[in-house]
Amino acid sequence: MSRGGRRVYAAVSVLAAGALVLTGCSEGGSKGSTNDKEQKENAERQQASIKFGDAAASKGPAAEVPGAKPGGTISVLARDSYAHLDPGQIYVQDEMAVSQLLHRGLTGYKATSNDGKKHEVVGDLATDSGTTTDGGKTWKYTLKDGIKFEDGSPITSADVRHTFERQFASFINQGPPYIQQWLADTPGADYRKLLPDGPFKGKHLPDSILQTPDEKTIVFKFKKPHPDLPYALAMTGYAIVSQKGDTKEKYDKDPVVTGPYKIQEFKSGKSMVLVRNENWDPDTDPLRHQYVDRFNITFNQQYEDSTKALLADSGSDRTGVSFSNAVDAGNLSKVLNDPKLKSRTVGGYQPYVGQMNINLAHPEMKDIKVRKAIAYALPVTPFVRAYGGTDAMEVAGGIISPTVSGYDPSFDPWGKKKKPAGDPAKAKKLLEEAGKTGMKLTFGYINTPEGQQYSTAMAAGLEKAGFDVQRQEIPAETYYDQVSKLDNNYDIFHTAWGADWPSASTVIPPLYDGRAIAEGAQNYSQVNDSKVNSEIDRINKITDPVKAAEEWNKLNEYLVKDVVNVVPTAYYKQTQIAGSKIGGLVYDDIIAGVDPRRLYVK
Repeated sequence: MSRGGRRVYAAVSVLAAGALVLTGCSEGGSKGSTNDKEQKENAERQQASIKFGDAAASKGPAAEVPGAKPGGTISVLARDSYAHLDPGQIYVQDEMAVSQLLHRGLTGYKATSNDGKKHEVVGDLATDSGTTTDGGKTWKYTLKDGIKFEDGSPITSADVRHTFERQFASFINQGPPYIQQWLADTPGADYRKLLPDGPFKGKHLPDSILQTPDEKTIVFKFKKPHPDLPYALAMTGYAIVSQKGDTKEKYDKDPVVTGPYKIQEFKSGKSMVLVRNENWDPDTDPLRHQYVDRFNITFNQQYEDSTKALLADSGSDRTGVSFSNAVDAGNLSKVLNDPKLKSRTVGGYQPYVGQMNINLAHPEMKDIKVRKAIAYALPVTPFVRAYGGTDAMEVAGGIISPTVSGYDPSFDPWGKKKKPAGDPAKAKKLLEEAGKTGMKLTFGYINTPEGQQYSTAMAAGLEKAGFDVQRQEIPAETYYDQVSKLDNNYDIFHTAWGADWPSASTVIPPLYDGRAIAEGAQNYSQVNDSKVNSEIDRINKITDPVKAAEEWNKLNEYLVKDVVNVVPTAYYKQTQIAGSKIGGLVYDDIIAGVDPRRLYVK
């Protein structure tokens, strides 16, 4: 997520793996893997889409976790302190993870299996995932009875209106921008012009786009169809904020929460204590539990520190876990190969997909035989090896992650899953046919130890096919600034991207829409294909998420196999460990980590 698929105006992160992630989905450090059986299940389950649930699916309480019992304290080891607790400012994975306990939105993801691998979008504070009768232009939501903020005040449609109107205020600048742009019907940061000061100077969004006819009803009215609204509303960035309790900038450190836990104490940079929220009603909540009495969160715990403590499994670490920290690279193989640790180890895919971009703005790259030669010749083994091997990554066939609906594990047009070292013979033949043997290829790479390692080996593989590869280092701190310039020197360079929700609508349009080519934008390969552009428009109007997923996957196949503007490299994975007294331990790939909502003390 970053963690997700943030757009041009969003801040981007350079991961340890040299990956661009949406800040909604940013992460860093080591990543691990699941075992073979779990990998297969993870890889196959997204062939079916995540459905939008009805009123019955949206009723609370959440299904009981097998063996769960109430009581106890869980110690949470975290690397980073939470910079933001205001939902409107949250767009990074660790803040999203703790928000599962604190904040509620109109919709949310309900796990429909005890292993946390299958989901549907259901109504959270709303009675269902939303209803539309005009193809996604108009969406209606009705609030449930009995929902309250932590101070006991009822949650009404006025709070929902306030939540979305405050998104336009200038101090809300770190969260997702989707719904604001949809309401304003404008790209980029121009949406702020619709309501520059938010609702704080007495102005409001017009009823023509947002209606609250009574205390229970909310109607969104867009000029264009937005069939993905139930997905977007499930992001923490759109969780509900109290109109009465809104302290603007101060809300970021002390929000009025709606979830099963509230903040008893927060010492920024040091620690946080969460305790039960007595005004949370489990009968209204289909997603969350309140088994644990208290969460003691300690910050500044590096991956090595948390892994060592949880492996030792003594004292409070027996009831210890991390919502976001992965097993560090040095211990990853040991953890995965120790059968005694299997019961307290979980893992899964993250939403990021690595890809080698081919710069179509360069005349030499316009020859499809040259691009296909690059695709066949490029070895992906060096990239996977540089970032921890197959425990941390899986060779990719396409640009849709295993965490995204419509993913097809069999798609592998360049044979990377069978021949991750590349096929220089096939590539050489294509290059000869194009009359381009010996052509110069400028390879921009991130100047980190990993970047040095993978680029050297990848360049050698390309040279076997007949390319004359010139490597050019790019400073890590400005890497994405450089590769997103329209006029850059690089013929090929690597990036990674993650979906903001399990739909390729947050992957293909921001990366491959030719109309979005701009200085600093994410269409790194500068592909402008009329079929891609028109298909994006067509698929964006499909309201059935299952059908949309099928069509996005077809477009993924067309881009990788026929346009050949990118060569997929790897899907990212993560492994996490917990103390022996932690129950309900599940890796949830929507959260991209441990699901804190299910945890209990054994």
